[in-house]
Amino acid sequence: MLAADAPIVIFDSGIGGLSVLGPILDMIPQAPIVYAADFAGLPYGEKSEIEVATRVCAILGRLTERVRPRLIVIACNTASTIALAHVRSVLEVPVVGTVPAIKPAAAQSSSRVIGILGTAATLRQPYVDRLAQDFASDCHIIRHAAPSLVHAAEAKLRGDSVDGGVYDRAIRGLTDQDGGDAIDTIVLACTHFPLVQSELAAAFGRPVTFVDGATGIARRVASLTADQPWPLSAPVRHAIVTGVADQHSQYQSAFAQYGIAHIAPL
Repeated sequence: MLAADAPIVIFDSGIGGLSVLGPILDMIPQAPIVYAADFAGLPYGEKSEIEVATRVCAILGRLTERVRPRLIVIACNTASTIALAHVRSVLEVPVVGTVPAIKPAAAQSSSRVIGILGTAATLRQPYVDRLAQDFASDCHIIRHAAPSLVHAAEAKLRGDSVDGGVYDRAIRGLTDQDGGDAIDTIVLACTHFPLVQSELAAAFGRPVTFVDGATGIARRVASLTADQPWPLSAPVRHAIVTGVADQHSQYQSAFAQYGIAHIAPL
């Protein structure tokens, strides 16, 4: 039988998965959580498909043995579009992935011009092409790889200063392309990017709708765990991370906002 304290694992290459964890806790406030951050592998968006798939499968395999989760959320668009099928084939645990929110963006867009900000690895995946064809075939989709936003989000949550030009360049990467002046909806196709959405909105300079997949993921997790037992007392939440140990403390305040007080190495 499933233990009441069996955690939901939220996995990302860094701190971006917090943008997914928030909506999950809004729907399941009693959920035990293990947040797994592969800081040593950050950023995934600049790695090859083989590197990402191998690394994600290995880490999630070790985590599954260690914490016995009830469910895993791959809260990373790059890892999901590359490694989701591989992970599901090797783990006997339900796995929920994160994909660019092209379908809801198309449903909301009036101009039928949609921008997508993501990592290079995500944007080049055939899966993204299929999403565009299946759900936004009548839209003009403009893509731009903005890996610097990953580092900006990480720096923001560490409390470091960030050069505002990073956000201006990301927005211009969309609007300077053909048809970019008509964009009314932007897909944030990296879980790090919602963490800097306010800065991106300011850089855009006019009203625009930002869309990400976090709420849909939370609904899916709530559905899959609806009939499961939960702890009667306060749920345990902690982080397991890779990377240099003395760097972990930089993220304590960010983790604490989600009830995560303890950070341990993988």
